[in-house]
Parts: sequence; C-alpha cells; structure tokens
Amino acid sequence: MGFFLTIVTLVIALGLTWRYLGSYMAAVFENRVHFLGFVERPIYRLLRTSPEQEQTWKRYAGAMMVFTFVSLVFTYVILRLQGSLPMNPQHLGAVGPALSFNTASSFITNTNWQNYGGETTMSYFSQIGSLTVQQFVSPAVGIAAAIVLVRGFSRRKSPTIGNFWVDMTRCLFYILLPIAFIAGIIFVAQGAVQTLAGTVNISDPINGVTQTIARGPIGFMEVIKQLGTNGGGFLNANSATPFENPTGLTNWLSMYLILSIPVALTYTFGKMVGSIKHGFALLAVVIILFGSWVAFTSYAEHQNNPAVAAAGITSTVGNTEGKESRFGDTSTALFGVTSTSTSTGSADAAYDSFTPIGGMGLLTGMMMGEVTPGGTGTGLYTLLIYAIIAVFIGGLMIGRTPEYLGKKIQAREIKLAGLGALVMPIAVLILTAIAVSVAVGRAGPLNAGPHGFSEILYALTSQGNNNGSAFGGLTGNTPFYNIIGGIDMLIGRFGVMIPALALGGSLAAKDVVPESLGTFRTNNGMFVGLTIGVILIIGGLTFFPAISLGPIVEQLSHARFF
Repeated sequence: MGFFLTIVTLVIALGLTWRYLGSYMAAVFENRVHFLGFVERPIYRLLRTSPEQEQTWKRYAGAMMVFTFVSLVFTYVILRLQGSLPMNPQHLGAVGPALSFNTASSFITNTNWQNYGGETTMSYFSQIGSLTVQQFVSPAVGIAAAIVLVRGFSRRKSPTIGNFWVDMTRCLFYILLPIAFIAGIIFVAQGAVQTLAGTVNISDPINGVTQTIARGPIGFMEVIKQLGTNGGGFLNANSATPFENPTGLTNWLSMYLILSIPVALTYTFGKMVGSIKHGFALLAVVIILFGSWVAFTSYAEHQNNPAVAAAGITSTVGNTEGKESRFGDTSTALFGVTSTSTSTGSADAAYDSFTPIGGMGLLTGMMMGEVTPGGTGTGLYTLLIYAIIAVFIGGLMIGRTPEYLGKKIQAREIKLAGLGALVMPIAVLILTAIAVSVAVGRAGPLNAGPHGFSEILYALTSQGNNNGSAFGGLTGNTPFYNIIGGIDMLIGRFGVMIPALALGGSLAAKDVVPESLGTFRTNNGMFVGLTIGVILIIGGLTFFPAISLGPIVEQLSHARFF
C-alpha cells in the first residue's frame, strides 16, 4: 500500500472511528450500555461494589494505586518464579530481580519497555498470564483516569467522580476485549503466528546449519499491544518480524489500532460535556501536530542516509538502512511517528538507523507529552492539562478569571495542571543528567558522541513518557538502567495521572458559570492555536537544550553530505 493511499485510508477510517467509537465509549461510561450485564454483576458482587457506589477522587485514586501495586507485585513474582511455572516449553529460568522490577514497572504503567528478548527470556506463562494481562488492564486504567477528568467538566457540584472498579470492568468488557478479539482473528488470518507449540528446529541440508525458530501465542498479543498503546511484542524484533506483522494489511491495521481509541476519546469528551465542538477543537490540535510531525519525519527519512552519502553512493529511495523492504522509508516513518506520538512504542524498523533529524522527529513526539493523540486515556488527560494552561493564559490576556466549559480555572487547578505538565520533563532531564554523569550510565550506549547521548536521552524520554520504544543502541539490561528506568516509568505514569484525578475531583465540585461577552471561547481556532503554542513552548523550553546536544549536533556534523 503506497504512502499516500495509507494516509487517505487511515484518515477515512479514523474519521468514522472518531464519530462512532467515540459515541459508543461515551455511552459505556455513562452506563447506557448493558448487554454484558450478566458478566458485570458477578464481578461487582465479588468486589463488593456497584455503579451506584461512587467514589471521591481520593478514594478513586486510592483504589487505582492499590490495584496498580497488586499488579506490580503479581507481575514481579511471576517473572521471578517462571522457571517453576507451567507453559515453559524452552525451560527458561527465573528473570533476575532488577530486570523483573523494570519489566513489571514497564507493563503496569503501559510503557512496555523491554530490556530483554521475549522469545529467549520469557516463558509462555509469563507472556500470557502476566504481560498480556497487563496489556489489557494498564490501558483500561489510563482510560478510566481520562474519564474522571471528563466527568470533572460534565458534572456540577458533585463530590464524586465515578467508581474505579466499575470503570475498569466496563472498559475491559465493552471496549478492549471485543475489539481485540475481532482484530486478533484478522491478524492470525493474515499469518501472524498463534500456537502453544514450542520452538521448531530447521536444518539446512546444504550447509548443515540448524536454526531454532521461536513460536508462541503471538497474534493476539500483537493486537492488544497496538490497541492498548502498549507496544511490547512477543518477539525481540517487534513489529518488524513477519511473525508479528506479516502483511501490509496488518501494518496498516497496527497503525489504525494504535490511533483509534486516543482519537475517538476526543469525541467521547465532547459528547460527555455536551459540546461536540469542544471535542473537535481538541481533535484539531491533535491533527495539526500529528500531521506536521509525520510530514517532517517522512521527509527526513526520504533523504539520503548520511553514512551512505559519505561513501559516495547516491540513494534514490531514501534512507532504507534498518528498515523492512516490505514497508519502505516513508511508511516506516509514518509508523514510527504513530508509535511515538502515542504511548505505544512498537516498531516495524530499527529507530537507531533513522537519520539524525528523522530520529529527532520520533524523540520530540514523545517530548511534547505524547498528546498527538497520546496513549489510551493518557493522551486525553494530558491534552486537557495543556488546554487548562492555555485557558489560563487566555484568561490573563482578556483580563478575567479563566473558564473552561463554564468551570473557573483558579489557583488550585492551575497548580495541578502545572504539576502534571512539568513532572515528566523534570524527571527525564534529571535522570538523563545522572546517566551521563556516572560511569555505569556512560557504559550503556553503543555509539560515542552525540548519537550515544541521543540513545540515553531517547531511552529515558521513552520510559518517562510510558512509550517503550528505543533507539536500539543502548545496553539497557544492566542493574543501573533497569532500576533507573523502572523509577522513570513509575514517575512518568503516576506523576501525571494523580494530578489529573485531582483536577477531575476539583472541577466536578464546581458549579458552571454562565458565558458572557468577556468569556474566552474554547472551541474555536484561537483556542486551538493557543493550545498548540502551549504544548510547543513547554516542550521546547524544557527539552531544546538536550535536543541540541544530541540529534541536532549529529545532523549538523553530516550537513556537508546533503
């Protein structure tokens, strides 16, 4: 499928998804969909709760953190004990404590950063019973947090913002599981491997070499990896291998699945607050930024590879080093931007082989806070945090108390929004500074100079944004990077999520202020432009010095080759 045809079909499919999936998700979280009530009710009885038993934001956050802690311990224990557990056809031993901590932190935070090769490190039981389970529940947690913030705008004088256990249950059974099941059938039909049989040995009678081919329950894990913006694949080569991503259709479907829920949630927002125009304004922010990054990165990857040019060879097909010939340079760039502008992190190429400026496109997509459109739920609540900051600035410009959807944005709200916007950059930059300042950190990069710095910066940016992609040149499976990366992922997840929940609770308790002639409109082009400006300025001011030391310096060092 050609690049432009891919773009056109994605736009059409996502446009329909925005309208219909967005409306359906609003109905799910407004408790207007009940066809699986026979599944829900026993779960609620087991948890001793019900949709009528709503929680304050503090109790909601407490339930979420308890669930997350249990998930962390559950995943860690399975990895440490996998050598003694069933479904281990390769007889793999236990995973080390530092790697187990990193992996458990990774999957419960929707990061799916992998400091291991799945086919050589993880048993089938670990992959299915632990990691794939987290690939369902971690996006459900993110969506639930986003819905809390949406309810903050839609409710008046409400002390409660929903029930975490109900939101989780409804998200899993009405949204994630049905879509993943249907898409999983398509992936397997296209050739994605799905089996519980062990590895197979292939002998070449010509040269006498025997190769061991890893197999496993790959196809259905691949689907939730994309749909839940997880990114963690069964195999080390991720979506670049035909076992996970066998055809052009599955490559297109991967991008569609990655974008579908984050894009549709902007319609869900508009539907639940009673103003589709406000949802469309957020979608416009996403479209403009995402389209700009796709154009920028695709153009960069369609240029000649600097190393190839230095050898005196002129390429007519762009930078193909490290890319699948099935997908080409521009479609691979589209996949990369799709992955890094969400919290997915899956890859159908080696990102370490992108041009310096092409790699900068992937890196800066994460540095903007992954709001274009971001991960499942995380993208929407982070985008709303930026929108609140934009409203505050707009209110100052017209000299009155800023309001968003009739809710006054006051000191408490702007402090929480500021914390949510800045905690990730602060954590990433501090941890990057530590990594480049100590010997064990500097020992990790494969390359020296600015590219080696980019490998460290990319890794900690990816983990801090709960993305999970990597340049690929960093030796991350060391105690230092496993521990520092696990801390980075936990801060990046809950340092933004908790302020978002607090914002939802604060806004829900407020009454709606009627519009007046002096009200700053938040559903027009000026608001869209102001929100884009806030996102770019916050990202630029915090990360531009670091970017200058990495991909920009590297690109300038090759400038004479273009």
